[in-house]
Amino acid sequence: MGRVLLAAPRGYCAGVDRAIEIVEAALARYGPPIYVRREIVHNSYVVGDLASRGVVFVKELDEIPAESLVIFSAHGVAPSVRAEAEERGLTFVDATCPLVSKVHAEARRFDRDGYDILLVGHADHEEVVGTVGQAADRIRVVDPDDGEFDLAGVDPDRVVWLSQTTLAVQDVTGTVQRLKERLPQLRNPPSDDICYASQNRQDVVRLIADRCQLVLVVGSQNSSNSIRLVEVARQAGADAAYLIDRPHELRPEWLDGVETVGVTAGASAPELLIQQLLGLLAEHGYADVEPITTVVETERFALPAGLRTTSP
Repeated sequence: MGRVLLAAPRGYCAGVDRAIEIVEAALARYGPPIYVRREIVHNSYVVGDLASRGVVFVKELDEIPAESLVIFSAHGVAPSVRAEAEERGLTFVDATCPLVSKVHAEARRFDRDGYDILLVGHADHEEVVGTVGQAADRIRVVDPDDGEFDLAGVDPDRVVWLSQTTLAVQDVTGTVQRLKERLPQLRNPPSDDICYASQNRQDVVRLIADRCQLVLVVGSQNSSNSIRLVEVARQAGADAAYLIDRPHELRPEWLDGVETVGVTAGASAPELLIQQLLGLLAEHGYADVEPITTVVETERFALPAGLRTTSP
C-alpha cells in the first residue's frame, strides 16, 4: 500500500546517551533513590522508565533530603544551582551535555571580556535558563519567534551572539541576519553553537520531506529539538508533519491518501519507540521501509570519572 522513509541519524545523540548512562551508572553503584533535578532529558518514556527503577525527579533542590546524591540534567544549570547544592550538603553529578557546557564557557569568557551577549533561544527552556545564569548581567535572550527585538542598552561595538543548541539552523541564521541589520559589529561565536545532532537530524528531514505526504516525529512535547524537526519537515515540503510522544498517538485519518510516510525521532527519543511505530505502520499497510542515511554519527562522550567502570 505505502512505504516509509526512515531517517538516519535519528533518536539518541551522544549527550542524551551520556546523561542516561550517568543515571543508570549511579543507580547501579549507589542504589535507589537517586535524585535528578528536572527531567534528565526531555522524553516522557525515558523519565517514566527511570522513575520505575527508583529515580526521583524533582523540580528544585529543596525537595531533596540533605546529604543525598543529585544529578543535574543534560540541559545544564546555572552556577547558583551548584552553589545551592553545596550549601545543602548534596553530592552532585553533572550530566550537562558537553556541547551545552561549551556554550556556558563561551558565555563566561565573553562576560569576562566585557561583551554584551545576545542569546538566541526560548527564555523558558531549561538550557537557556542555565546559560543565562552563567552571565546574568550580560545576557539578553532573543527569541527567534519574536517580531521585534528589544536591544536598548546593548553596546553596539562590543556585542556577541550565542544560541540555544537545539534550535533549527535556519531560525538561528535568520535571527542573526536581522540582528546584524541593527548591530553591524555583532560578533559571531568562536564555533557553531547548534548541536551537531540537532543539525544532522534536521538535514535528513529536509532531504526527505518533499518526498513524503506525512512526516512523523517521535518525541515529547517539551523537546525543543523534536518540535524543530516538525517545523523543518513542514518548511521543506511535507504535506503534513506531527509530533507524537508514543506510537499509539498515530491517528489513522492522518494516513488517508498517503503513499509515503517519513519517520524520524528527536535526540532524546529511544529507538524502541521508533521500532514500535514502524510495526504499527506496517499493520496499516506501510511495511516497505527505506532507510535514508545522510551521515553516520560516531561521537561519544565519557562519563564523569567517578562513574566509569572502564576506560572511555
